[in-house]
Amino acid sequence: MTDHIVVSQAARVMGIQMNRPDKKNALTRGMYVALAEAIEQAENDPTVRVITITGVDDVFTSGNDLKDFLDAQAGGPNNPVMRFLAAIANARKPLIAGVNGLAVGIGVTLLLHCDLVYAAEGAAFQLPFVNLGVVPEAASSLLLPRIMGHHRAAELLFFGSRFDVHAALQFGLINAIHPRDQLDRVVRENAGALAAKPPQALRLTKELLKGGTYRSDVAARLEEERVHFERQLSSPEAREAMSAFLEKRIPDFSRFS
Repeated sequence: MTDHIVVSQAARVMGIQMNRPDKKNALTRGMYVALAEAIEQAENDPTVRVITITGVDDVFTSGNDLKDFLDAQAGGPNNPVMRFLAAIANARKPLIAGVNGLAVGIGVTLLLHCDLVYAAEGAAFQLPFVNLGVVPEAASSLLLPRIMGHHRAAELLFFGSRFDVHAALQFGLINAIHPRDQLDRVVRENAGALAAKPPQALRLTKELLKGGTYRSDVAARLEEERVHFERQLSSPEAREAMSAFLEKRIPDFSRFS
């Protein structure tokens, strides 16, 4: 599965690319392990100063691979997804994301832990957790309202509708929009510019930006979401939602209260 996560290193920058284009970069447990290992390696490598995360083709990531996800046992706090979320939430080095296309679920929520996010013209975003009978993850129920306010966050999470790159910019989810054929260059250039700066001053500035109770608040919300998520995953609501998705039909929640 690690073939689907491509890791490169050059000029003090570690590049992490989700590379499963035939499945719209849908993430499996193996991919989550590889993502976590790459971030952990970068954090522990003194020659790495900046981390970038990108996708391939016209998709950043379509979220979890639903079949792989449903086949998994209830993971608990040490499952591959939680390991990745802990790694990205606790990263001390600057994280830059390049959203080259569609970003769904975790493809959106992971951006909340990045320091800079650049997106391609035509990129789109979606948070379909409620529609699938589950709850938000990656501490997004905490961080989304902090970024864009309660009302906007509630609208995106309650309805799970797709929104475009210009809305993402307006909401404060991304820093800038670039033509698709220029996005990789923009990410590389900005990563290189940060890698050339005083590394300790940069890390301390990131720590100050996320100071106070930020990390403890995020850790607590990650655990709270995990408990609800795993409980909901085995609920009749989620079974109906995910069966309908796989069967390409409209789900029926009329019998639930």
